[in-house]
Amino acid sequence: MSTAFLSLRDAMARHVRDGMSVALEGFTHLIPFAAGHELIRQRRRGLDLVRLTPDLIYDQMIGMGCATSVSFSWGGNPGVGSLHRLRDAIENAWPHPVAIDEHSHAGMAARFTAGAAGLPFGMLKGYAGSDLLEANAARIAAVTCPFTGEELTALPALRPDVTVLHAQQADREGNVLLRGIVGVSRDAAAAATTLVVTVEEVVDELDASMNAFVIPAWQVAAVAEVPGGAYPSYALGYYQRDNAFYQEWDAIARDRTRFTEWMERHVLSTADHAACLRSLGVAG
Repeated sequence: MSTAFLSLRDAMARHVRDGMSVALEGFTHLIPFAAGHELIRQRRRGLDLVRLTPDLIYDQMIGMGCATSVSFSWGGNPGVGSLHRLRDAIENAWPHPVAIDEHSHAGMAARFTAGAAGLPFGMLKGYAGSDLLEANAARIAAVTCPFTGEELTALPALRPDVTVLHAQQADREGNVLLRGIVGVSRDAAAAATTLVVTVEEVVDELDASMNAFVIPAWQVAAVAEVPGGAYPSYALGYYQRDNAFYQEWDAIARDRTRFTEWMERHVLSTADHAACLRSLGVAG
């Protein structure tokens, strides 16, 4: 498989369709906000959204009606509090009901790892004594180790139809480089049927320094060059996390009208991510 170099609009239109399971991964760092906003612009519906921490991007996608289910761990605005659009969908079915499949960070990581390995389920020592066993009984089971007799927690593997990552660089052959905190990006990439990556820049040679890993081109279906594609999260070596944005989002997301107006102005009414950044007063 050769990597296609596409615009963000074309990459999302070609690879993400209604009803798919989609993982937009990245852990505080390198969150693919631009890709999520493009899916909102294209009015995707019926998505099963998968992420360790939904973060603001899933709050926005859920509030704009993109999702019918979400598989996740800790559903909060990092450093602030609740994700109000996620909470409103669960508690009040606005804009429509959203089913939840809740786990811990460790549980989600085990599920991605199992999916990447082609296994039907992942295992871990955990969940015992937690409310997750009762709240998500259909997706959590116990298995007995055939060697020691120890009882372990089993969770179904995650195999997204599409994983979308944001990365620092891609070279002209389609190899992709990520460095810094990457969470389960490597596992989410390997577990997916299709991998799409947005990058800060396309370069002749990757800067594969310490604490970096490269995803080979044969694994990448499409690359889209999107400077600032992780904003308001951060991209190590390019820009910092906009903590003020995360704090301000709490008030925006609490009110349905204010939320809808913000999304209309900064996402639906903008042609692409560069225009979105300009509308926010951010240089792309």
